[in-house]
Amino acid sequence: MPAGESASHARLKALALAWAQANGYAICGVEVRVPRSGYRADVAAIGRGAGARTALFECKQSRADLLKDAHAEAATRARLTELAGRRRALEELLAVHRPDLRRGEALWPEYDTWDFSSLEHHAYRGVLAELETMQRRMLRGTKFSKLFRYRCADFLFLVVEEGIFAEAEIPAGWGLLVRDGDSVRRARPPVPLDSSPEQRVALLEMIAVAGTRAVNRAAGVVLPERPGEAVESEGA
Repeated sequence: MPAGESASHARLKALALAWAQANGYAICGVEVRVPRSGYRADVAAIGRGAGARTALFECKQSRADLLKDAHAEAATRARLTELAGRRRALEELLAVHRPDLRRGEALWPEYDTWDFSSLEHHAYRGVLAELETMQRRMLRGTKFSKLFRYRCADFLFLVVEEGIFAEAEIPAGWGLLVRDGDSVRRARPPVPLDSSPEQRVALLEMIAVAGTRAVNRAAGVVLPERPGEAVESEGA
């Protein structure tokens, strides 16, 4: 179990593994880096043979855990653009009314810049705070949307505890597996994405890499760090 992982999350991963193998995905791995996405999947799986399909499983034990990755990418990007425009407009107005904040670093005033870092202005601070939130959301909070858009696997599944979500909160295109005691039931089928052959091969390779890491940990093997190569963290 990765550091910081709860027993509930680990149980959902185990149930996802069992469901995948019972449904034709013979090759599976946990904590698998997903090619092209920059994300790590809780479980990744692929069938055997030519043209075998791939699947990714994301396990969510609580509503808060679910929603932090479920923001819509297009809406978040649009809000970021709007906030950036509001910030520029406010700074232009503040530059007129607060000439004392000019840095005085440029020879001509029109090329000078302003230092707003210590300015206590309610509206401006509010825009900056929301802009920071949207930027974090864009980087970390649109995981479901990006995995779907990039067609990172043929099928995408959420694996969740019963009753933690509203139907409208489940990301578009994702299938839904809900824990029912010691197993999971499919509550909603995923949209087939027809991932490219290259993506399937790349995901199979990453499943093998994750499996090798797990075997090394179990055997107590510690590999020396390669020059110029950082040790991969266990974070998501």
